Amino acid sequence: MTKQKNYKKTLVACYLGFITQAITANFAPLLFLTFKDTYAITLEKIAMIPTVFYLTQLLVDLAATKFADKIGYRACVMASQVLSSVGLVLMAILPEILPVPFIGILISVVIYAIGSGLIEVLLSPIVEACPFENKDGVMSLLHSFYCWGAMGVILGSTLFFAVFGLENWRILTFIWALVPLFNTFNFINCPINLLVEDGKSMSISKLLKTPIFWLMIILMVCSGASEATMAQWASAFTESAIGVSKTVGDLAGPCLFAMFMGISRMLYGRFSKKLDLNKVMLVCGIMCAGCYLLASLSTLPILGLAGCAVCGLAVGIMWPGSISISSQKCPRGGTAMFAFLALAGDLGAMVSPAMVGSLSERAGGNLKAGLLVATVFPVMLVFGLLILNKKVSKATNRY
Repeated sequence: MTKQKNYKKTLVACYLGFITQAITANFAPLLFLTFKDTYAITLEKIAMIPTVFYLTQLLVDLAATKFADKIGYRACVMASQVLSSVGLVLMAILPEILPVPFIGILISVVIYAIGSGLIEVLLSPIVEACPFENKDGVMSLLHSFYCWGAMGVILGSTLFFAVFGLENWRILTFIWALVPLFNTFNFINCPINLLVEDGKSMSISKLLKTPIFWLMIILMVCSGASEATMAQWASAFTESAIGVSKTVGDLAGPCLFAMFMGISRMLYGRFSKKLDLNKVMLVCGIMCAGCYLLASLSTLPILGLAGCAVCGLAVGIMWPGSISISSQKCPRGGTAMFAFLALAGDLGAMVSPAMVGSLSERAGGNLKAGLLVATVFPVMLVFGLLILNKKVSKATNRY
């Protein structure tokens, strides 16, 4: 009984870890237009913020394949919380004291992105190593806390701005920084197991020679791109393309997106035993492509908003689903596999939002044009899943 209670403590710490990641990933995008107006930064430069965020995470993911097991999960995951907190604090300070405010923003983004990258690499294997039943459902529920964290950031920030004014965003940044600082103490004494016993995990070279692993890498790239593009640009898209205020844009765009994404993950967590994960992901991929087309091509604002919001329902299963399938097909993949999967997801999340920002700038600030091109990622995911479904019977339990 005590053992189960202790592992629940681990799970709670991981829940708060994903909430921390949601803060670092979603708070700055709410300020994109504020940065533009306050510091005279162009949309193309603002597009560098998510690019730098995900590029930093990508580099951390790559490095983690080597150092995470050597240093240990506990030390790394505690560092993730401290760095996230420090980065958020600096985002409120550096733009005001450096001669080029944009450089200050990027420095702070790099610091909290290192923390976010460690969160991404470590939390899934930490939970996977816990003795829980129905790992698919537990993993989906775990990742749903990223969504609830995103909703909390958006709703809390919107309420704060409405009461205290947008000009006080720096104070709110300090408040959000308290979450990872508090969670650091949760990770000090919660039980953390090894994912694979020493000497029994696949070598990196063998992992890279596994065909189905590369197929999962492609799925993760498309999952990351499909999720991050809409999440990063939902607020600005709703404000500019649909023509509403910032408050309405934040609530109707990224908040609804996060809510539907969280609902998707919770529902799968509840009914995962009765569902075929591959088929669920295939349906979600098709739905996601439809949502991108609806948001980018519709001339009616309400339909564009619907496409933006319901996209969250479609992308919700993609990331945790890809991780769960990888765990099933490559059970000896170890920390390196989780790190490479996170790297692939971050690669997609880095490339696609930057591509949307650049193409939108060239189209005269028309975000719909950028989102239309981004439809290629859910389409690629659908084709990847179709290939996986053909190969899965041959590859099952082979590795």
